[in-house]
Amino acid sequence: MYELDKEKFGTFLVQLRKEKGLTQKELAEKLYVSDKAVSKWERGLSLPDISLLQPMAEMMEVSVTELLSGRRVPEDQPLTVAEVEPLVTGRLVMTAQEQAAQREHRRQWGMWYLLALACMAAELFLVRGRLLSDEGVFYLLAPLMAAGFGAYLVFGAKEKLPAFYDQYRINFYSEGAFRMNVPGVHFNNRNWPHILNALRTWACVTMAAWVPAFCLVHRAASLALGDGMALSMLMLYLCLGGILGGLFIPVAVVGRKYE
Repeated sequence: MYELDKEKFGTFLVQLRKEKGLTQKELAEKLYVSDKAVSKWERGLSLPDISLLQPMAEMMEVSVTELLSGRRVPEDQPLTVAEVEPLVTGRLVMTAQEQAAQREHRRQWGMWYLLALACMAAELFLVRGRLLSDEGVFYLLAPLMAAGFGAYLVFGAKEKLPAFYDQYRINFYSEGAFRMNVPGVHFNNRNWPHILNALRTWACVTMAAWVPAFCLVHRAASLALGDGMALSMLMLYLCLGGILGGLFIPVAVVGRKYE
């Protein structure tokens, strides 16, 4: 099967970037990627994500076909079918590579999730008499939510959004029973990978660290306030802040940054 010439693509990208007077960092910022990613493209070590081809071509004032072929195509000498077909085939190869990378990325997150879940189970076992009371069960809402959402985010969430998310400004994500609406954030395939990583990080950290953190804060607060209504209200607000803040603040920050 034909595979795109990464070195030819990279050389052409360097030429186009310099013609536009852009540095690697400036190009990376315009495409919402890291300058290391641009460097790898230009050195022929990797190829950009398929969702970046159209905006990159528009920025460089070439067609996607020219970008993939690694050369400008004169208007009076259009590419033949025989020349275009390998480019399409090459995109299929690149897509397969992307899928393999995504599977590996999901596998790594799966390992982190299972490790965090094991930590949470061990911690709950050690403090079972303290947090499994009628009042204490409410305080476990955060790690239990993290475990539930985390399972979906790690093993079930799509790594790429449908194309219409890139075409329209959509501030909600919906799939099955999972719903997410963050005002001011428009979901697309530029910020979605970062949003997923932020949510997965929240889930794993909450599962692994919630119980010991809660016990330490509860101990310190009880020494300062004593056991009573003030302590209960404080822990309630802290739990709600941990759940809502941990979920929505990271999504809002990275969503706007990479939008």
